[in-house]
Amino acid sequence: MANIFLKVVLVNPLIPPNTGNIARLCAANDLELHIVGKMGFSIDDKHLKRAGLDYWDHVRLILHEDIDAFFRTHNGRAFFFTKKAEKSLFNQELIDGDALIFGPEDVGLNEIILSDKRGVALKIPMLTDNVRSLNLSSAVGIAVYEAIRQIKH
Repeated sequence: MANIFLKVVLVNPLIPPNTGNIARLCAANDLELHIVGKMGFSIDDKHLKRAGLDYWDHVRLILHEDIDAFFRTHNGRAFFFTKKAEKSLFNQELIDGDALIFGPEDVGLNEIILSDKRGVALKIPMLTDNVRSLNLSSAVGIAVYEAIRQIKH
């Protein structure tokens, strides 16, 4: 299978197992993992390493001080994932080179980032209002595999 070039971007991730699971997803699909800002844990955290298992050597991890630093290295399209978006992920054409940007587990992306004209806000629709949001690693998995499905289709 030919490589797909997507960037998974986590802004201020807080929970080590989520980041570890996302790192493993990126390793499995040869995707770049960008971490923006401060993390709520150490990169050496045992829970982070455990969730990523022995795949960390295969993760293309890039750290950025802030979202502006990320955008200095990315000149393609960017999508901000938020429950506040009007447009569904499933109504957006995704292409090779896109960046999929997710906020921290507790509050999601802040209004400053969401108003940034360098990205388009997307939501992952839920069929009920029974929960506030999806788990971060689940949301990233849904978005990544929808992008792969579209690009490979």
